[in-house]
Amino acid sequence: MKYFYFSLYIPYQEYLAHYSGVASHLVVKTENGLTLQLPATHFRPYLTQFGLKGRFRLTTDAQYKFQCLELI
Repeated sequence: MKYFYFSLYIPYQEYLAHYSGVASHLVVKTENGLTLQLPATHFRPYLTQFGLKGRFRLTTDAQYKFQCLELI
């Protein structure tokens, strides 16, 4: 397992473009400086009326295949 940590803040109105399918991926920078592109659908459970905000942990397998995304 590999873990990647990053913080994110996207206001609700801005995230709507991702949610509605206009933009299907989010690009984030990890705390170690890596740039990752993730499907916007993985973030839907964490969307609130204020948007998408928090510190996240992405877990992948050894081949970097998505396992889970958690709000920490």
